[in-house]
Amino acid sequence: MHVVATAGHVDHGKSTLVRALTGTEPDRWAEEQRRGMTIDLGYAWARLPAGDWLAFVDVPGHERFVTNMLAGVGPAPAVMMVVAADEGWMPQSAEHLAAIDALGVRHGLLVVTRCDRADPAATVRQAAKEIAATSLGEVETVTASGATGDGIDELRAALDRLVARLPAVDTEGPVRLWIDRGFTMKGSGTIVTGTLPAGTIKVGDELALAPTGERLRVRGLESLKQRVDRVPAVARVAVNLRGVDRHDVRRGMALVTPDRWSVTSLIDVRVRGATAQELPREPILHIGSAATAVRVRPLGHDIARLALAVSLPLHVGDRAILRDPGSRSIAGATVLDVRPPPINRRGGAAAAARELAGWPRRPDTQALLRRHGLLRRTDLVVMGCTTDSEPVAGDWLADPSRWESLRNRLPDVVARYAAEHPLDPALPVDVARRLLALPDRRLVEALVRTVGPPLRLESGRISRGPSPGEAESAVPEPIADAVRLLRRELAESPFKAPEAHHLAELRLTPKAVAAAVRAGALVRVGDGIVLLPDAEPAAVRILRRLPQPFTASEARRALDTTRRVAIPLLEYLDRQGHTVRVDANRRRMRTAGD
Repeated sequence: MHVVATAGHVDHGKSTLVRALTGTEPDRWAEEQRRGMTIDLGYAWARLPAGDWLAFVDVPGHERFVTNMLAGVGPAPAVMMVVAADEGWMPQSAEHLAAIDALGVRHGLLVVTRCDRADPAATVRQAAKEIAATSLGEVETVTASGATGDGIDELRAALDRLVARLPAVDTEGPVRLWIDRGFTMKGSGTIVTGTLPAGTIKVGDELALAPTGERLRVRGLESLKQRVDRVPAVARVAVNLRGVDRHDVRRGMALVTPDRWSVTSLIDVRVRGATAQELPREPILHIGSAATAVRVRPLGHDIARLALAVSLPLHVGDRAILRDPGSRSIAGATVLDVRPPPINRRGGAAAAARELAGWPRRPDTQALLRRHGLLRRTDLVVMGCTTDSEPVAGDWLADPSRWESLRNRLPDVVARYAAEHPLDPALPVDVARRLLALPDRRLVEALVRTVGPPLRLESGRISRGPSPGEAESAVPEPIADAVRLLRRELAESPFKAPEAHHLAELRLTPKAVAAAVRAGALVRVGDGIVLLPDAEPAAVRILRRLPQPFTASEARRALDTTRRVAIPLLEYLDRQGHTVRVDANRRRMRTAGD
């Protein structure tokens, strides 16, 4: 199924047109039929010549019912703009088009109706010119008369072509069904209807009612008056809900996939069609079928922070409308951040505006991480992003520059704590977490592993081992001289551990080697295999760059060493928690989620 909203000022002409296309009366209320005026949303559907079903959401044209109009246009992926030949382009036509443009709707059709009453040529020229300057661009035009039937077959064919141009939808994505009607039916209970733009709803699904968060079970489904077990997008759908009273659901609420949306009352947006300073202080925000008052805080030229009176389920990249009920002015808004950080310091608003001004049209994971520094993978999901990036700890992802900054700060934090607590110098992990303002102790543990020697993590406390110079000064000078000579030899090939006879030539006897290992000047990775302390973090960095998992031979080549060294070194890395065996022949690097 496909869905199109019918917009435009000419109420009677739109309804007559939809009636001619579908054989159904879209004006449901007796008052609408008596006055020839669409007051609320109307619904009808028809099968197109190519076989697709097309549902129409007929929206009011009169200025007094603009909120109802926006509730119908908001979730629809395409629009049929209807203009009367005998009335021409009207102020309300411009208002409807401004809303369509603000929402960024890119697929549409111009229909000039009542062609039995007046020559449509002038209206076609003006309407096409107005529409071409919006997100719709140049659209196909059809002239018709719902009263006489002239042009209806051509309109059906044009609608077929419009449907064929619509992009594929994500039927596997998270559901957000904006509720536009709710009612009860004897024997069924509460039923809500809406336009499903993405995802699939199935009988038995559990959905969350936003903004309350109440979990509800789908008892039954209807689409095009047919009972079905599942409804994929795009579709008009009626959902029979179990466990909720009719009076607890209303237009503007939404049924959403649990834990896949940010239900938020504070957002940062990019404004289109006005500057942030030109926005009224308290406009109405429209998205989907929802309408809520907001307070605007301009941050920059086209960047603003909005405080919503009612929390809404949102993703970054969502398009919304900001409308001034007094002046009827309309601006578009694209959601940039659904969890904006507080602005406390002087100049913070301007800094936030500069940062957000450089963001892509649809914010991505990299932009969000740059701003927030650290985010869980689940945080990104509810914000509307996915990523294949490797977590740094658990499901935490980090902005590379933020992680590098923390990596550089940790040794100083450890050294400062040791200086302040000489009798108990090892820094507890939880204290380090507070000092670094980190949300999870696993991040601290991952930082210690990233920094490597001389930092050590033992029994939940971080200590600093000796630096190479300090370690070498802790052993007799002849041993220190031998270690320094070995350091020079291994500078180009740090994993080519010397054999026993060469250690003897360097005067590193077994007793001297043992003393150097105790002091931290050397690391024993296996029987007769000693390396410098910085070999461990260097090996980790190199092996992480290999395709995972890897064999011992692949590791040996990457490390530029021999099998004599590679095998004990890999076993040492196993013991230190850097690598994990996959099978008898292969290993992989331990991930943050292990």
